[in-house]
Amino acid sequence: MEKVKRYIIFLIGLFINSLGVSLITKADLGTSPISSIPYVLSLNFPMTLGQFTIIFSILLIIIQLFILRKNFKAEHLLQIPISILFGYFIDLTMVLLGFVHPEAYGLKIIYLLIGCVILGFGVYMEVLANVAMLPGESFVRAVSTTWNTNFGNTKVAFDVSLTVIAAALSFLFVHRLEGVREGTIIAALLVGFTARLFGRYLAFLKPILFPSMPAFR
Repeated sequence: MEKVKRYIIFLIGLFINSLGVSLITKADLGTSPISSIPYVLSLNFPMTLGQFTIIFSILLIIIQLFILRKNFKAEHLLQIPISILFGYFIDLTMVLLGFVHPEAYGLKIIYLLIGCVILGFGVYMEVLANVAMLPGESFVRAVSTTWNTNFGNTKVAFDVSLTVIAAALSFLFVHRLEGVREGTIIAALLVGFTARLFGRYLAFLKPILFPSMPAFR
């Protein structure tokens, strides 16, 4: 019963995560670092953000296979259906947020900040469920465990690398910066911080939902 509850919370968190990504994207100030490459590709090719997210996620899973080798376990394959579902959730929430077209810069910032809070809450729920990880986080974990690097520092380096690659792709395709803006940096700074705040102030939920679950970090 507890495992079912965890998966339900994880799936809700996954949907909230996709809602946050879509709202950040709709703010038109860039998108989150993990979505920056799929977003730039979606602006230049006839596929959706969600579809490119699925493809990019599968690529990260394949790279994990080469990094982990014999340590790549069957449970890592759970990332595949999660990635597909996440991609469909992104496309669904992009449609649901079709009415969001902010013109004023101040309004764009407001939508961006709301999106960061929503995404942070989604990340918190996924960590709270403690059943699976999205390929981005799992990739960082694979790197940090294989080469004994600090997870936090590796995550920062990963996000910066994704942003730089996305910017390079933008210049390659349209010869200008498109899809990567100040919102990308703001999201990189705020989402993790917001997730930790939710973990701190909603700490009372853990012993209620999962009495045996370790503390949120």
